[in-house]
Amino acid sequence: MRVLSGIKPTGNLHLGNYLGAVKQWVAMQDAIQAQGGETLYFIADLHGLTEWIAPAELSANTIEMTATIVAAGIDPDRSILFNQTRVPQHSELAWLLNNVARVGWLNRMTQFKDKAGKNREGASVGLYDYPVLMAADVLLYNTTHVPVGEDQKQHLELARDIAAKFNLDYDIDLFTPPEPMVSAEAPRIMSLRDASTKMSKSNPSEQARVNLVDDDDTIAAKFRKAKTDAEPLPDTVAALTDRPEAKNLVTIYAALADLTPDAVITQYAGQGFGTFKPALADLAVAKLGPIRDRMLRLLDDRAEVGKLLDQGAEKARALAAPTLLKAQRAMGLHV
Repeated sequence: MRVLSGIKPTGNLHLGNYLGAVKQWVAMQDAIQAQGGETLYFIADLHGLTEWIAPAELSANTIEMTATIVAAGIDPDRSILFNQTRVPQHSELAWLLNNVARVGWLNRMTQFKDKAGKNREGASVGLYDYPVLMAADVLLYNTTHVPVGEDQKQHLELARDIAAKFNLDYDIDLFTPPEPMVSAEAPRIMSLRDASTKMSKSNPSEQARVNLVDDDDTIAAKFRKAKTDAEPLPDTVAALTDRPEAKNLVTIYAALADLTPDAVITQYAGQGFGTFKPALADLAVAKLGPIRDRMLRLLDDRAEVGKLLDQGAEKARALAAPTLLKAQRAMGLHV
């Protein structure tokens, strides 16, 4: 069993990024390796180019994302951790697969339609071709399982179609059709000021999010000031349906404490937010503080973080090179 997952390098990581992705990676590393499997994690800096980003920002984000992942518990000695750019086989295989994938397949990709909006003619070719690079990311390592959210299921199906067509066209059993990995659904973390919108670094209000670099006092203050309603917590999760801010805080508590929302409600039913918010603040400080401290220590030596990516890329290239060579030979590119 070989599991691979990637994440685009975004700066100023916040609680939503941690609970929605990074924490899931750590749990996956431990669970898969307990079963004797392998885990590969990569910073998708090539995918990060599909929309304009300043070069210095992309570079800094890659290092900061890596430091965050390691600080949160991804062990570079146990998992292969790298960024795409350091493994050129990703780009090379993507070009080969471009000649197997079909325009009609890409035209059906809903994520391109969503991201390009009305300005499809002005969107980059990279944004349009994003799913083929994703297919290369996965097929390069003969990945058996890929954890995907709802927005990526269609892309994984495309990777399976490309694998099947390549194997058929070139009469070779080379690429493993990857299976979607069913795991615990990542919590959807909303803004602390308006629970109708996701927690985001683009929100102009610093009070809307908890940044992973926030100090303990700032974390606690943001939760104490988080928007809520006047009612106490109910005795069922279903009763939170029309109370988005209350539901968001319960969701955050459950995710940080590794509990179900039902368990949180059982513990705090009937209590007001004057009790619940300080408890949530203490929990957040206890969980996020050590990660922040480790992350900041790592970022004191960014070159050393880059070395971790180099070491991971060396392992990734060793796995990727034979697959790329077989694909090239199958297509007649090595004579």
